[in-house]
Amino acid sequence: MLPSDLKPEQFAAYPPKAGKLAVAHLSILQQLPISFVPSLLREVIDYDFKFPAERAAIDQELGTLSSLTPTQLKDWFQAFSQLSLSPKLEKLNWVNQPAQFVEQLSAYLWTTHQLDAYREAALAYGSRIQKTTPSEPIAIRRLGIAIVGQGVVSYDEPLFLNLRKHGTYFKQIKPENGVELLLAAVEARAKAHPLPYGHWYVDGGQAANHSSLVSSVSYQQMEPVRAALLKNMQAEIEKPGMGPEELRTHMARLSPTDLGIGKSGDEVLERFKVRLLTEGSGTQIFSTTFVQWTAREVLRRAQAHTLLVRFAPRQRQRPMNELLSDSSSRSEFDPVGSLVDADMAAYYQWINQQRLPQSEQSSFLVWFEGHNQALVVSPSLPRGTESSSALDLQGLLSLATG
Repeated sequence: MLPSDLKPEQFAAYPPKAGKLAVAHLSILQQLPISFVPSLLREVIDYDFKFPAERAAIDQELGTLSSLTPTQLKDWFQAFSQLSLSPKLEKLNWVNQPAQFVEQLSAYLWTTHQLDAYREAALAYGSRIQKTTPSEPIAIRRLGIAIVGQGVVSYDEPLFLNLRKHGTYFKQIKPENGVELLLAAVEARAKAHPLPYGHWYVDGGQAANHSSLVSSVSYQQMEPVRAALLKNMQAEIEKPGMGPEELRTHMARLSPTDLGIGKSGDEVLERFKVRLLTEGSGTQIFSTTFVQWTAREVLRRAQAHTLLVRFAPRQRQRPMNELLSDSSSRSEFDPVGSLVDADMAAYYQWINQQRLPQSEQSSFLVWFEGHNQALVVSPSLPRGTESSSALDLQGLLSLATG
């Protein structure tokens, strides 16, 4: 089937909002090449479970496409139209299974030496869409916070080296009640600027008490889900013919119900939690990886205005087969190794924050938990400098956001 043959009833199996959206833009979908439409439908079919920022991006994209003239459409999608697809691909149920179609499309394009052409077409399209997306001012300056080194008594190596040239390094911070002060600041921002999925707290261990206005995910909270997924993965791995690609496809199809996540009334967050474990490499077994990946996805997908992440000690590394098959055994933790991981992860968190709109006005704070070292990147503070000011975390945060 080709996109020109699309009919409203073919979207009956879509979730309510996704189906309504697809039917509302049916006329433009019918005009797009088959090498492109499934990629768009892969996003549309999950519309009901996406964050507000993602929904707005899809709405904007469909609106832009609908506004193009026939001549503009031909120009925008000429490169996609020139790709040659097999009749077998065209017969697939790409309307209701767009993700699976895209996987098989990628394999086909690779075997037919068309993957480079597809990539160039996709990059050109993405650039055009980005240019048409208006840059709207955000309600509050973005703030990122990373707390690293939980459980480390002493550490003599220098920290935050990758970030020092971008901000001010503080070496006389008062650590008392630091976690509580930082979390209180996040809650205050959430109360002053309530936004759905706009303010987040991610913990690599057990989450501290926090306001319901703050969206939260913790590694300990996800323990039953992680155990269920590891058991599921082990069962799949033992099946004959199961390879990495097949396992990835299987995991992509898992739902909250498959992993024992009870209905909380927040399907968006439930689906997000599942994807953290099924799409992230190592998020199922290492708390530092879980926190780093969650921070990345919160910024990329939800475009959080406030994000506090707190790293906790991860288990020591062991052979992967042992980690997958022996998840219930008592783990030995590696606080110092976790600090090294978290130090680099904090740098990645700042990089991902800088990719968001109005990044030049954003602030970022990283603190060695329980100790007097911290670093702040802020438009109000000098770069590449050190400070001996004796501040508590609340005072430091005031400097960062001032």
